Amino acid sequence: MATDVRALMDNIRSCCDFQNKSVVHVGVGAGSLVAWSAAARSVLAVDRDADAVRRLGETLREQGLLGRVIVFRGDFAAVRARADVVFLTFCLHAMPDPDAALRHARTLAPETVVVDPAPGSRWAWYRGEEARVERAWEAVGRFTIARDDTFMGAEQFHDYHELAGRLQSLGEPALSRIADFKDRQGIAIQMPYRIATLR
Repeated sequence: MATDVRALMDNIRSCCDFQNKSVVHVGVGAGSLVAWSAAARSVLAVDRDADAVRRLGETLREQGLLGRVIVFRGDFAAVRARADVVFLTFCLHAMPDPDAALRHARTLAPETVVVDPAPGSRWAWYRGEEARVERAWEAVGRFTIARDDTFMGAEQFHDYHELAGRLQSLGEPALSRIADFKDRQGIAIQMPYRIATLR
């Protein structure tokens, strides 16, 4: 993640109380956002990506969280563990059926926290994900929202080469949308994101 992780973590902590709670963390990736886990009673970290899960193990070791976090590599739909909170980080828009994912989350815990790009995110547009982001938040809106905050973030890249490398796997239209950044350095793309709590 090329965004300001420290600011993102501060915003998560300001919106979410994980103190002494059991948490199912979905979309944990390589663990850039696991520092909050130190406050939780227990964490089940869920991600489908094998490489991300391997790197997550290294992150947990570095942060002294190995005994506190259990890792599950697989689909969130297969998770049956009960918890106090289901925490979905930057993954709801990527799920094939956000409504089904949220319904499943509600069967596992009385509280669901969603962190995802906000509609209108320039970064989501460059990634060709703007429709998915809209669909994800429409799904969130069908549940009872106890709290909903929007923050401004930015994805930052040293130069066009780094940006193109990040989007290479997405192919078109992502690569054509970043053409204006060629020969530029110090690239920052706005990425507003929302943190919503469902109860």
